[in-house]
Amino acid sequence: MKKAVLLFSAFILSISLFAQTGTPAASQKTAADVIKFSEMSFDFGKIKQNVPVNHDFNFTNISTGPIVIESAVASCGCTTPVKPEGAVPKGKESKINAGFNAANPGPFNKTITVKVAGVDAPVQLRITGEVVPAAPAAPAPKS
Repeated sequence: MKKAVLLFSAFILSISLFAQTGTPAASQKTAADVIKFSEMSFDFGKIKQNVPVNHDFNFTNISTGPIVIESAVASCGCTTPVKPEGAVPKGKESKINAGFNAANPGPFNKTITVKVAGVDAPVQLRITGEVVPAAPAAPAPKS
């Protein structure tokens, strides 16, 4: 019986120790703490099929020093984000360009996950819209 109580006590102690190793959520820095986007989402509205479109997501560095955009990753291959190269100084503006290749007709809702170096939680930007089929080509005149 003593072995069972000792084993159970050791089990409870080890669980409580592992529970204490995480970082408290309140102290985690998020991308929103260091960059401020002028908009978090953009609606392209109706766009023609096979006509690529682009939108710039402008942001300001609101941190106490320079920041580096580590990555900007799209939720699919039809969206191509372009991040700034190098550091963005404190108080300065920059942009992330979101390109979208409208290959398939129908509504779309895509995300771009932006990771800032040294920041725990990334921020997500969103593009939406609807791709409408391209007008059929006019028939060639008969000669």
